Amino acid sequence: MHRDVTHDDVVSGEPRIRVLVVDDHSVVRKGLRTFFGMLDDIEVVGEAADGLHALDLLAALAAEDALPDVVLMDLEMPRMDGISATAEIKKTFTDVEVVALTSFSEAERVHLALEVGAAGYLLKDADADEVGVAVRAAHRGEIHLDAAVVSKLTRSLRQPAETAAVLTPREREILALVAQGQSNRDIARALTISERTTRTHVSNVLGKLGLVSRTQAALWAIREGLAPGP
Repeated sequence: MHRDVTHDDVVSGEPRIRVLVVDDHSVVRKGLRTFFGMLDDIEVVGEAADGLHALDLLAALAAEDALPDVVLMDLEMPRMDGISATAEIKKTFTDVEVVALTSFSEAERVHLALEVGAAGYLLKDADADEVGVAVRAAHRGEIHLDAAVVSKLTRSLRQPAETAAVLTPREREILALVAQGQSNRDIARALTISERTTRTHVSNVLGKLGLVSRTQAALWAIREGLAPGP
């Protein structure tokens, strides 16, 4: 059954961003639900205590044509952890963006999540406003990098088989814009090219460098000095 957009769903003519919160700590889920409840443009459409529960919820929402736009995914959970769940989500529900929830001490595990398709990451102790910023960025296809952990992540990033020398000047230019957190639409507008051409360039960059996500590419570009850090 198709889910109609109601008046309550819309703020300034735009549908609310639908979020699924996945964390094994009920206090975290409750806190996020309370925070999002104070926002006009984001709504929580479900909660899950582990990866398996999340996949079951997503399947049920998909059957109603009501999938969330963004999943906030804890990485350490029983039964199925966030990395395995993210891999399944990106395989089955390709349009759903996943943002990893992590602590600073777990930052290096974020790479595993990025490798299976997570769009970005968010520290659990981030300010409330930053949570909203990260969700909105993921929904727009942009990258939100936390300055506190970028240096740690870039140090632990796996070294690609190739270097920036394999990229064309245009690909380097686009990579630098990706690292600044810009979406394909933003990049297309800045370079006066189509979004399709932008997507092709981004895909080529990832393929040449052996990376699988925009966030990985952004971290790599920062580490290699092709773009400034946040």
